[in-house]
Amino acid sequence: MKRKLRINGHSHLLPYPEEIPQFMKDKEIFWVDEERKYMLQKNWRRPVTDSSFFLDEKLEWMERFEIDHAVVLNLSQLYGNGLRVEEMKQALRFQNDFNARIQHDHPSKFTCGFVVHPGFVRGALWEIERCVEELGMSLLCLPTHYMDSIGTWRCIFDEENEPIFELANKYNLAVEIHPYDGEKFINLENTAWRFHLIWMLAQCADAYHFLTLNGYPDKYPNMRVCFAHGGQLAQINLGRRIQGFDGRPDLFEGKTHPRKSVGHPNIFFDTLVHDTGSLKLLVENQKPKQIIMGLDDPYPLGEMESAPQSSYPGKILDLAVEREIITPKQYDDIWENNVITWLCGKDEKAKKALIKRILNE
Repeated sequence: MKRKLRINGHSHLLPYPEEIPQFMKDKEIFWVDEERKYMLQKNWRRPVTDSSFFLDEKLEWMERFEIDHAVVLNLSQLYGNGLRVEEMKQALRFQNDFNARIQHDHPSKFTCGFVVHPGFVRGALWEIERCVEELGMSLLCLPTHYMDSIGTWRCIFDEENEPIFELANKYNLAVEIHPYDGEKFINLENTAWRFHLIWMLAQCADAYHFLTLNGYPDKYPNMRVCFAHGGQLAQINLGRRIQGFDGRPDLFEGKTHPRKSVGHPNIFFDTLVHDTGSLKLLVENQKPKQIIMGLDDPYPLGEMESAPQSSYPGKILDLAVEREIITPKQYDDIWENNVITWLCGKDEKAKKALIKRILNE
C-alpha cells in the first residue's frame, strides 16, 4: 500500500543574507542582517524567530516532523507596493528567481510560488509567462490588496486584473491569496499586532467577497484559488453576505450570488485557523475536500513547536480527528490529495509527475 504523503501547502523561506543582492539593502527594500537575527526594510524590522526560516534548517525541520514536501510562497514583504517601478520589478524578479532555484535544486522537497504586481498588468503578464515558460513554476502568489499605479489601494479581484486571471486560466495555475500591508491603507495605529491578528483575516474576507461576486471560479475554470489562514473571517460572515445580497439587490447588479461559491471546487482554504471551533466552521461551510494543510511555518503565527502553546506542526488536524470534526480519510486528503488537486487541478499527468517528484522516483 502506498504510504500517505504529508504536504504542507503554506510555507515560507528566507534567503541567506549573502544571497540577497546589494541593491536590495542599498535601496532599503529588503535584507537580512549578517547574524540572521532580523529581516529588515526601511523603518521596519522583524526578528527571525526560528532557524527554519533558512533552507538547510528548513530541511532538517521538515525531516524532524515528517513533512515530505512544502509549498513555498513568496515573502509578503516582497509584494512591491509603494516601490518605484524599476525597483519593484528587480525585487520581484529576485524573489521569483530565488524560489525557482529552490524548486529546481530540491524538487522532491519544494514547490515554489512566484509573485507579480497587479498594478502594472502588462509587466505582470510578461513575468507570469517567464516564470511558467522559462522557470517551470505553476503557483502564482498574489496579495489580497495592492497599490495601483496612481497610489490607490485596490482588491486583487478588481475587474482590471482579468488579463492576469485569463493567463492563469490558460496555464492551469494554482493561485495563493495572502494578506499583507494592511497598515499602509487602514487608518489605524499599528499597535498590539492588530494588522496580523485581525485585519489580515478581514483582508482575506474582502478578497473572497470579490472573487465570488465576480463569478471568477466559474469564469476561469482552470484557475484554483487558495486563501491563506483559512480565509477565517470569510467563514463567519458568510450569512451576512448572503443576507446583504438578498436584502439590497440594487447594490449587486450583474454580480454572482455568494451561495454559488460555497464549497466550489476551484476555491481552497488552508487549515491555519488556530482552533478546532474555527476549523469545524470551515469544514461545515466549505466541505473537507476544499481544505489543504497549511502550517505558515516558520512564522510565530504559524503552527510551530511551542511549549507555551503546547503546539506542534499538524496539531489542529490531529485534534480535529480526535474530536470527530473530520474522518481519518479526510485527514489524509487534507495532508495530500487536496493539496495536489489545488496545485494541479484536473491535470492527471501533472498530478502523477508531482507525486513522482516528491517520492524522488
